Amino acid sequence: MGTPPLDQLTILQSSVSIGDPHTVSDSSNRNSLIAAIYDSLVSRTMTGGYVPCLAESWSVEGDAMTWVFELRRKVPFHNGEVLTADDVVATMGRVLDPAIGGAFGTQGVLASYLGDSVIEAEEKYSVKVVTGEPMADLLDLLVSVPIAPEGSLKDLPQSYVGTGPYSVSDMGDELVVMEAFPEYWGGQIPAQRLNWRAVGDPRERATALIDGRGDLASGLGPDEVKAVEASRSATAVWRDSNLCIIFMFNASKGVCSDGRVRRALNLALDVDAIISEAVAGAAKPLNGIFTPLHFGYDPDTPVYSYNPEQAKSLLAEAGHGGGMKLVMDIPTRMPDEARKLAQMMSGMYSEVGVSVEVKEYEDRQAYAEMVRAKKIHDLCCFDSSPLSTFRVMREKIHSGIKGPWWEGYTNVEVDALIERAEATLDESLRRRIYRLAYRMIRDDAPWVFLYSPVRFWGVGPRLRGWRPRMDGVIRFT
Repeated sequence: MGTPPLDQLTILQSSVSIGDPHTVSDSSNRNSLIAAIYDSLVSRTMTGGYVPCLAESWSVEGDAMTWVFELRRKVPFHNGEVLTADDVVATMGRVLDPAIGGAFGTQGVLASYLGDSVIEAEEKYSVKVVTGEPMADLLDLLVSVPIAPEGSLKDLPQSYVGTGPYSVSDMGDELVVMEAFPEYWGGQIPAQRLNWRAVGDPRERATALIDGRGDLASGLGPDEVKAVEASRSATAVWRDSNLCIIFMFNASKGVCSDGRVRRALNLALDVDAIISEAVAGAAKPLNGIFTPLHFGYDPDTPVYSYNPEQAKSLLAEAGHGGGMKLVMDIPTRMPDEARKLAQMMSGMYSEVGVSVEVKEYEDRQAYAEMVRAKKIHDLCCFDSSPLSTFRVMREKIHSGIKGPWWEGYTNVEVDALIERAEATLDESLRRRIYRLAYRMIRDDAPWVFLYSPVRFWGVGPRLRGWRPRMDGVIRFT
């Protein structure tokens, strides 16, 4: 018999806004709340694999286009209805509706993958998905689709009804309260009530945790970790993240359309020094467009070592031996250290004869829309957040698709490898294909590869032993 659930737990985050659960967002704050309310057809494991959730099994034909998902029986929603294939089909229809918005430019992302798919109920508990093109990584997308009852979809986002372990009982800008769903199908829960509290300042989150006013605090920085570790009432845990802090080059026009220039601008940076000063050492340098948490990451691909002399040589070869000017776009938040990055990078670039003009943008939403519209100058600061390798390749790299975050990079061999990977169901072979593309992309340098931050949480005594998942989403079941 398991441990009886606690009366309540309090989770401290920088925000507790849920919004529409069917808009695409890689915010771990928002996705943690959604994961408490809803289930998807499949779930990620602690280490990134896939396991059954509302779908107890699935199969795919050799064309990598025809999928069938067999649903669990007798799974109740919070409103008393029971899950059927019609609920899944209706939910997918809403997710793919062009009217559904997005966060920071993500509107229409899932429709770009599945908008031409045929999704239908074969039987009461069987859903068939036929994609418009081979999609061996379909589960990458479905893991992020919360399933709701067909009749409740019209009430979103004012009312949330799922099959998850908790239902919302009170909701505000600073506090969301959830009560345990007594008919939850998925096993033991940790507490009868969850209090999700918004505390914007990470120092205040750490203090509240230490003082016993919270049980779990996310989004802590190195200074807050020190305070937590110095206390006797809480502990700190950390995990490498899937987030990539990068600068994307305008590879379609201007000086950065030349691969020699892009490689030089990577070689001119002392990334270890940048990590040390900009994020107090709490990050790992990138050797390409993925982190070690991504499927297809290649650990044998070397980072761009700091080599200003080689950078100068490449710039001279590209016709910029007498100097070069860059215009750099940065937001003032997300990443919050963008100004510091621009300052340090400008100093390092000046050492190889490159002058930098920095343009700052206060409105983060408008900044994302500018990047999506491909109206950047020579390079722009951005964060690459999807854990899905498929999404990164399709949305940022493939020149035939020209996805929302593609900024002009073109390599027909890479495009062909991405397409080949999506037609390859064998996982080990698909990984090898992605790794080959990964190495090619690293050598072409469509981005400035900076670092992947480390994530930190503070854990109170009642949750001692809690460990974070690789996607950063807080789950208790």
